[in-house]
Amino acid sequence: MTVIHSHSSHLRADGLSVAFGDRSVFADLGFAVPPGQRLGLIGENGAGKSTLLRLLADEPLNGAVVQGRVARPGRTGLLLQELPFAPDDRVDDVIEAAIAEVRAIERELDDAAAALAAGDGAGVAAAPAAAAAERYARALGAAERADVWSVERRRDELLAGLGLAGLGRNRRIDELSGGQRSRFAIAALLLSAPEALLLDEPTNHLDDDAAAFLEGRLRAWPGPVVFASHDREFLDRVATGLLDLDPGRSGATALALAGAAGRAPGERSREAALAASVGTVFGGSFSEYLGVRDDELARWRRQHDDEQAELKRLRLAVAETARSVAPGRGPTDNDRFIRHFKGENVAEAVSRRVRNAQVRLAELERTQVARPPAPLAFAGIPAGAHALSDDPGLLLQVADVSVAGRLDVPALRVSSATRLLVTGANGAGKSTLLSLLAGRLAPDRGAVHRRRGLRVGLLEQDVRFPDPDASPRAIYELALGERRAERVPLAGLGLIAPRDLDRPVGRLSVGQQRRLALALVIASPPHVFLLDEPTNHLSLALAGDLEAALGGFPGAVVVASHDRWLRRRWAGEEFALDARARAA
Repeated sequence: MTVIHSHSSHLRADGLSVAFGDRSVFADLGFAVPPGQRLGLIGENGAGKSTLLRLLADEPLNGAVVQGRVARPGRTGLLLQELPFAPDDRVDDVIEAAIAEVRAIERELDDAAAALAAGDGAGVAAAPAAAAAERYARALGAAERADVWSVERRRDELLAGLGLAGLGRNRRIDELSGGQRSRFAIAALLLSAPEALLLDEPTNHLDDDAAAFLEGRLRAWPGPVVFASHDREFLDRVATGLLDLDPGRSGATALALAGAAGRAPGERSREAALAASVGTVFGGSFSEYLGVRDDELARWRRQHDDEQAELKRLRLAVAETARSVAPGRGPTDNDRFIRHFKGENVAEAVSRRVRNAQVRLAELERTQVARPPAPLAFAGIPAGAHALSDDPGLLLQVADVSVAGRLDVPALRVSSATRLLVTGANGAGKSTLLSLLAGRLAPDRGAVHRRRGLRVGLLEQDVRFPDPDASPRAIYELALGERRAERVPLAGLGLIAPRDLDRPVGRLSVGQQRRLALALVIASPPHVFLLDEPTNHLSLALAGDLEAALGGFPGAVVVASHDRWLRRRWAGEEFALDARARAA
């Protein structure tokens, strides 16, 4: 059965269920997001956030069994994690494609106005004249919603606000950094002026200025917004409601945030609309909700443990008491004693106890809470990494390196004890620097010196596995070799859930694929570990676990990141790249 879609000013879901084979992603999901509200989707990698966004956008879900109802505005825009651009697309072509629908709305308005004017001047009959007037009214309403008269101004504002105004409009997409491509995707979507927005990890690759600009735009967006994010600060500043897709005692948890996104707790009129649809109001921020959720999970575990203990006791009581009145058992001396002095029928009393225990047992078996999900806990860096020698000297040294138009680094030294955070705006050259250190890119000038025998591992921003039908287990064994894969099993790293080990990797979420890429690096720990935006696509829990594990990594660690939460907590050295200084 497929999802039934209908039009509405709200984004509304009712009874949504998705399954791939025997694997249920979510079931009987329902919520509503009124205009002006912003619902943040949170949950572990693979919980179904991207799937839900595709479903709301009426995008195909190959191989999925889906059912339920979705109502949404007619013009609903979707930003995916995987950007839709071809490498040879030009920036200007992308922008023009984004506003093609706006241009079409403008042309329809002009045509409708011309038809209306022609009818007025020719003495046209009442019915055609009414039809022309109705057409013009529809076209005018669509033009107002799409804001067709300000498209050039909005284009310039968006490009400037996202830091893209200085880039040549004739540049190819593959000449841009990952952050610049992400910003162009956001600019193109906002420029198309949809009535509703669906955003999948919109702050991945964004620097501080671009993230702040996007926050402002979304907070002022007149229509409903649903977005998936692992960005703690972005959720705190933007979300007016949350949908937690990690399973709870009653399924997924939806709640409104009273006083969310910068408004005072007393300003609750708009939140109340969302609260009515999801049923719960939480009087705090997203960060505070995480603590409340952890407490609820602890209560869930205690309730489950208590109920399982009671079920065990009741089953034992029923079995033992039933045996005491089993047919053919002769009366004991104690039975005769009781009957003589109390006149009590022992068998009937025991039978009542059996029936009572059976009733309690049946009721508890019917109402017991489900087992809480086992947390997918990152097991840390496995044994096997070691320094090349006891000498804590240099492992890598960069000397007067330049990559034309992308990077200039006079000097950089990496020792076995290095903990280095590389920062800078989009396009400053962070990914280029890591590629140089990893030996995947040669400089146009200067040199990168590496110690003999050095093993360098790079976790890239964008993960692509060549065979989408291969399973994580097969990819892992092929990359590491059979013996190493046996010594350090993939399941033992806590990065891939057991049920996903043998699924086609192309069916995994972007976050799950990045977990696999992380596993491939740490399973044979390198002497120098390079991580490009390591918290992108990863759940909050895993990002925290990874940060803690890197603190005890037995080699050098170099991280490039925009993550505001990670940067505030960083205790090592920092290396700032400045694209503006290079351009000057």
